[in-house]
Amino acid sequence: MSIFSENIRYLRGKLGASQQSVADSIHITRGRYAKYEDDVNSPSPEMLVKISRYYKVSIDLLLTINLNKYSIDHILNLPDNRIVLPIKVSNEGENKIEIIPHTGQMGYLSGYSDPEYIESLQYMSLPFLRNGKYRAFPVEGDSMPPYNDGTYIIGKYIESKDHLKKGKSYMFITREGIVYKRFGKQNSSGMSVSSDNTFYEPYEIEWNEIIEIWEFAGSVNTKELEIPNNDFQVLKNMFGILQNELEIIKTDLSLKNGK
Repeated sequence: MSIFSENIRYLRGKLGASQQSVADSIHITRGRYAKYEDDVNSPSPEMLVKISRYYKVSIDLLLTINLNKYSIDHILNLPDNRIVLPIKVSNEGENKIEIIPHTGQMGYLSGYSDPEYIESLQYMSLPFLRNGKYRAFPVEGDSMPPYNDGTYIIGKYIESKDHLKKGKSYMFITREGIVYKRFGKQNSSGMSVSSDNTFYEPYEIEWNEIIEIWEFAGSVNTKELEIPNNDFQVLKNMFGILQNELEIIKTDLSLKNGK
């Protein structure tokens, strides 16, 4: 039996409606409607729209998600009609936060819209993250200290680029990969992002490259933060000395100009 057939049978049962009453509401015979539930016939596009409106469930949901697994109240409809994000809840009522593994980042780029792939991921729950849809993404590199290898950024899904806030950090899921950056500004073609590590130059991501955006909501470190090595400390001390000397030079110049 298809997902669609199972879904409309399930939804009718939730409403406590008979096949006849549903058929009457969408102006077809009971026998014709029964064939949809029995997966004998498939509805035309026009009939699919009528069934969708009757149950007040999107066509995307009816065709792709097994609604028997998820509460309708816990499903987030996305604005671009691609797929939905089921908000899974544990027995304690806490959001299940799916964890994207370090080794599975590229897999996420092809599986983010596949309910079975998402279902296969491990998850965790945090009691203080309840409202919204959250997901944990791995961080690599040194562009956003102190978050580096071994860190997971927990992101809250945002539905529109209009919700982006200047200076806030986000996980940007692009067609090329997953990046954690700070949002700068946006224009008609894309947006500028930057790293907290000033060694890396800001750059622009085009809108057509964006798949998903997740706003920073927390982090989990799986590795202890390392103490800076001696070379780094030496450089830091050298810059400190240079800064002090520059301040002395500035003071001397000010005194001379004052004379």
